[in-house]
Amino acid sequence: MSLETELRARADNKCELCGATENLTVAAVGPEGGESAERSILVCSTCDAQMAGREELGTNHWRCLNDSAWSTEPAVQVTAWRMLNRLEGEAWARDLLDTLYLDEETLAWAQAGQDAGSDDDAVVHKDTYGAVLSAGDTVTLIKDLKVKGANFTAKRGTAVRNIGLVPDNAGQIEGRVNDQRIVILTEFVKKS
Repeated sequence: MSLETELRARADNKCELCGATENLTVAAVGPEGGESAERSILVCSTCDAQMAGREELGTNHWRCLNDSAWSTEPAVQVTAWRMLNRLEGEAWARDLLDTLYLDEETLAWAQAGQDAGSDDDAVVHKDTYGAVLSAGDTVTLIKDLKVKGANFTAKRGTAVRNIGLVPDNAGQIEGRVNDQRIVILTEFVKKS
């Protein structure tokens, strides 16, 4: 029996994280994951792309972890724990992470993968008060900002929805104000 066939049987042909039934693939759960069902999970293309960083994290998509975090499969538990840590800026993710229990061996596996996958140069975007910003968040401007080249001023108190993060600059985000996509300094926003 192939690894994929074994995982499809275990997962009932559904993504083990979100429950999607299309575009399923095998994902190794590192740091030593790969050739066994115990160290792999079956995921959809959306989960796979966001976990690997090929797409931005869709915070609403990961609310599926409210269910999958309680899986009896250690590889699913490890993946859920790691994703919740990546989403720590979300209150619901912090709350779920606080209630999640992993046995010592599973927790050590989850933490080992975090250490191996972490990057000391990772860019973390924070608002003026130090709250971690994620793509898709809503922020509020804390002062009037003159927008260069656009002939308008973004007023204090303006809500900027569905922000994007500038990948190589922790001090900048992108958002739409007055129907124009602009770059905003994180020191002038607070997370809503």
